[in-house]
Amino acid sequence: MIGRHHARLLQTSPRVAFAGAVDPAGDRFGVVSDAGRIYASVDELLRKGSPEFAIVAVPTEEHLSTVRLLAAEGVHVLVEKPLAASAPEGRALIEACHAAGVRGAVGHVERFNPALLALRQKAHIEGQLGQIFLIATERIGPFPDRIRDVGVIKDLATHDLDLVHWLGGAPVERVTAEIQHRMGREHEDMVLATGRLENAISFNCIVDWLSPTKVRRTRVLGEGGMLVADTLTSDLSFYKNGSVTSDWSAAQALRGVSEGDMTRYALARREPLLVELETFCDLVAGDDDAPVVTLAQGYETVVVAEAALESAQAGRTVALEKAGA
Repeated sequence: MIGRHHARLLQTSPRVAFAGAVDPAGDRFGVVSDAGRIYASVDELLRKGSPEFAIVAVPTEEHLSTVRLLAAEGVHVLVEKPLAASAPEGRALIEACHAAGVRGAVGHVERFNPALLALRQKAHIEGQLGQIFLIATERIGPFPDRIRDVGVIKDLATHDLDLVHWLGGAPVERVTAEIQHRMGREHEDMVLATGRLENAISFNCIVDWLSPTKVRRTRVLGEGGMLVADTLTSDLSFYKNGSVTSDWSAAQALRGVSEGDMTRYALARREPLLVELETFCDLVAGDDDAPVVTLAQGYETVVVAEAALESAQAGRTVALEKAGA
């Protein structure tokens, strides 16, 4: 499903000569302009000559085997999220890339959403919020029939578990999760994940495939107010803290906040997937500082997702190994 959008953008990019697309079912969505560039397997594509890079947008359980094929031929890879179906497979995938000397990144496209880019800029570089207390995300909607191999945690919540680290500026220290199985599938279809980052910022993620409306919202709360990003519309708003006054004596005064000014920002909007692809092209071209989501960062997100699953199954909080430990 996401592969068709990659193909659409790559074929129109002035930076790319499109080598082809692989899909054993053919071009179901009619997005490839040259039917001769549709291949039934990666091997078939590689026999025509190895491309410089490839987008790996296959089912998660096939990421490792596909990357191994491509890396062995010296092909750089942008792997759709999550990086792999499990942490051991994620480690093996990274090792395959390192052994072959190819560059890799992970397709956590939300990092390229204009509202979230602006939120991060205002929260950290401009310091608009001051000290940050909480990062909360909501990602809900109906079940997408494309999903077969994973539950809502590894398919959707990996977006949010990546975002809380990226927006919060620190790895996850611990996580507690509750899940639901309501659709008769093997995998979970709802998760509520709460935790703490290593810098003491709290986070809360609500993700489900059960809601009859689609919501994508991220809010960051700090001592100066709250930034709220709607990533469906790429809107960003700031709710400034007002001040609470009191007639009590200084010793008895209540300290808190009240509603202040609200600002909705005008943002320049570009398609996040296009920005992600351009950034990956920069990496392939040799820009080591290109702000891609690295393989190591993608691996960390898989580890946190598995910790959330472990927490839900065991009914306890799971602590993660300290970064660098």
